[in-house]
Amino acid sequence: MAKGDPGAATRSKRAAPRTKRAAATGEPELVQLLTPEGERIESALGPDGTEYRVDFTDEEYRGLYRDLVLVRKLDAEATALQRQGELGLWASLLGQEAAQVGSGRALRTQDMAFPTYREHGVLYCRGIDPIMPLGLFRGVDQGGWDPNEFKFNMYTIVIGAQTLHATGYAMGVAMDGKTGSDEGEAVIAYFGDGATSQGDVNEAFVWASVFNAPLVFFCQNNQYAISEPLERQTRVPLYQRAGGFGFPGVRVDGNDVLASYAVTRHALDNARHGQGPSLIEAYTYRMGAHTTSDDPTRYRIASEVEAWQAKDPIARMKAFLTKQQIVDESFFAEVDEQARAESVHLRERVLAMPDPEPVTMFDHVYPNGSPELDEQRAQFSKYLESFEGSAH
Repeated sequence: MAKGDPGAATRSKRAAPRTKRAAATGEPELVQLLTPEGERIESALGPDGTEYRVDFTDEEYRGLYRDLVLVRKLDAEATALQRQGELGLWASLLGQEAAQVGSGRALRTQDMAFPTYREHGVLYCRGIDPIMPLGLFRGVDQGGWDPNEFKFNMYTIVIGAQTLHATGYAMGVAMDGKTGSDEGEAVIAYFGDGATSQGDVNEAFVWASVFNAPLVFFCQNNQYAISEPLERQTRVPLYQRAGGFGFPGVRVDGNDVLASYAVTRHALDNARHGQGPSLIEAYTYRMGAHTTSDDPTRYRIASEVEAWQAKDPIARMKAFLTKQQIVDESFFAEVDEQARAESVHLRERVLAMPDPEPVTMFDHVYPNGSPELDEQRAQFSKYLESFEGSAH
């Protein structure tokens, strides 16, 4: 789905700061273009005075809603598959759809993304078959997509490691002279609030800043690092940490797909024009468990979850489309049916995945193999043969 220019840096009409509104409601300062009630805000100011806005067609608004619904439904299907023993693990994005779809659609074709293990929405926006990460979590392959083809790196399980990978890649982009124009390449690195306590992330901040790398650090602050709440991670808003490393930071309403798009597109365009790195803190909430091995009821209360349900990213987009009379009920029904059909198809394909032979784990360790690896394969094969004809 093509997206129009958000006009993020437009200065012709200054937006009103959110200081008074934030103070009145007790909400944090952030960039917001769509309220939880579905009311459209024409523009919003960032902490440095940048004015953010979007200028989408009705078809593009409908496309964003479709993305949000499909991504959530496919994610829910993956969670159900894990609960039924068909996946080893699953890290749900429930509640974070707007941050991922908004930032994912803000990427231009030439831009490169480095995900964690939860960026299923960004993966979808990059045109990757949603079956790919399910193969990884089913244990039948390592993911399977080509990072160079889709400009989307493989999932990274080690917390924060991908920020260093992204920094090195972005430094290479700059050294290759691929910045300085609208056709320049920008890089985005995704991570969570808990990862900001990792040394890897802070080292990435240092290197990206010193080498003026064309990199956007996109932190999805979903309020919990597994069971540790945000106040155990930082004494200041996460986006303010950027200043200590010498680059700008901004906090955006991560449940607002429009604001997430506008802020990310602006940061990426700054990066591709050689203006260096920046940090986006997408303020959102993880509605489900950290992964399917986690029980969030042990560390957070129901009333907190209910308060965030009122800020649901899909509900607010649906309210906006309805109030603006951009769609009718038949559109919502059609999207729901498409989501249902795609989730059923995804389930069928997962269940049809062949189980790999155990010895295939040796196939791609080294490109040309090795004597030591061949010996290990032979020993493992002999071990497996010892079970033939037994009840094991």
